[in-house]
Amino acid sequence: MIRLLAAFLLSSAALVAAPPNFILINIDDQGYADIGPYGSNNATPHLDRMAREGMKLTSHYAAPVCSPSRAMMMTGCYPKRVLPIPHVLFPAGEVGLNPQETTLAEVLKARGYATACVGKWHLGDQPEFLPTAQGFDRYYGIPYSNDMGTAAEGSKSNPGQPLPKAAPKAKKAQPGKDESGLRGNGQPPLPLVENTNAIERVKAEGQHTITQRYTEQALDFIRASKDGPFFLYLPHTAVHFPLYPDKGWIGKSPNGLIGDWAQELDASTGRILDLLRELGLAENTLVIYTSDNGGALNHGSKNTPLRGSKGQTYEGGLRVATLAWWPGTIPAGSSTDAITGHFDFLPTFAELAGATLPSVKLDGLNLAPLLRGQAGAVGHDVFHYYRGHKLEAVRSGPWKLHLDKNELYHLGNDIAESKNLTAAEPARVAELRALADRMNGDLGLDGPQAPGVRPLGRVANPQPFIHADGRVRAGADGKFKQLD
Repeated sequence: MIRLLAAFLLSSAALVAAPPNFILINIDDQGYADIGPYGSNNATPHLDRMAREGMKLTSHYAAPVCSPSRAMMMTGCYPKRVLPIPHVLFPAGEVGLNPQETTLAEVLKARGYATACVGKWHLGDQPEFLPTAQGFDRYYGIPYSNDMGTAAEGSKSNPGQPLPKAAPKAKKAQPGKDESGLRGNGQPPLPLVENTNAIERVKAEGQHTITQRYTEQALDFIRASKDGPFFLYLPHTAVHFPLYPDKGWIGKSPNGLIGDWAQELDASTGRILDLLRELGLAENTLVIYTSDNGGALNHGSKNTPLRGSKGQTYEGGLRVATLAWWPGTIPAGSSTDAITGHFDFLPTFAELAGATLPSVKLDGLNLAPLLRGQAGAVGHDVFHYYRGHKLEAVRSGPWKLHLDKNELYHLGNDIAESKNLTAAEPARVAELRALADRMNGDLGLDGPQAPGVRPLGRVANPQPFIHADGRVRAGADGKFKQLD
């Protein structure tokens, strides 16, 4: 009897000490007010419940566009530190996230985590840059934005609109000026990739089912990894233009196709949370739901009450709706306006997992005390708003200064950035300019070169996953074959 009791106590202690699982759900281009917890009139019941049972982060920052934001998330750093590119990456680019960078997946994998990336990667599409070379055991997804395919196969227009005629062949950027890949309407066919191989040429019909397929892959990974610990990174293709919700969801939202797709994402997230409950994993799994940047207003997103759109450094461009859910650990129905960002996920997950941080400079903070609702827990004092190579704004506490525009706003009183206080607060302007100037010795104020900027990954002779003639990159030897 004593032996049985001792064994029970030991097993209970092991359960308590077990490192948590992590699920990071990253939506593409979802606006601040595109989901119910942040004021949308669109029906998102599962996200509403997630907010009731967890925490809303209301001053959480990404980057203005896709690739930099994902670099920020994977490395714990400002995007410019690890991915110094002017905009985003494109198919068959010569550069990507350097394989020498230690990613969030690698940090957790070293601690014994099973790791999977399901969805849009967008940190380089050459074998050296793919998730399986950056700490993920498996990968399944479209490796970049869903508009980076051919016009004739639906990548440049919404469903129901006429498919544009084939466009002229894309021109590659000139070496030494912009090595980020093939641009324009003549980009190669859109691939669906499993690990390092193209397994499908994604046309319009395939785009309609992509969220469902990602969801099934995510659920399968959770079931296979239920004995834990595991890290699932689920960067959805949705809701990036072109807008391709499953046909069964079209017409269900008051907000058009982008609202329909948001509802499908809500249902997807609900299925994941329900499976965690079913498997008894809810109380040992931290789930984050966020977006890679602000919503694109020209495609129907809403960033209310924030000013601006995707691609800008007004709040609407990079302050993103973010939910944190961990029953029994994160106080239910809680909220924080502390300054947080995508670069905080790596140090936070590492702390919670008992993992070792990379031995390089990080910009993120451990948010575990904040998520637990501990008294006195804080976020960042200062946040720097980089757009590509350029520092465009800086925030300290509630004060934000747009440097070139010379616009000063008190975000606590004026979240919409509508009342410029520059003339009334010259001392505050000087203080924020001094904070910006200090970055000149680290990440610089403009241009790709600065002391704290680390080198890009680089390959010679990059190739698309699918050539125009139908040959696909498949196999460990990197050779091409015809896709069946």
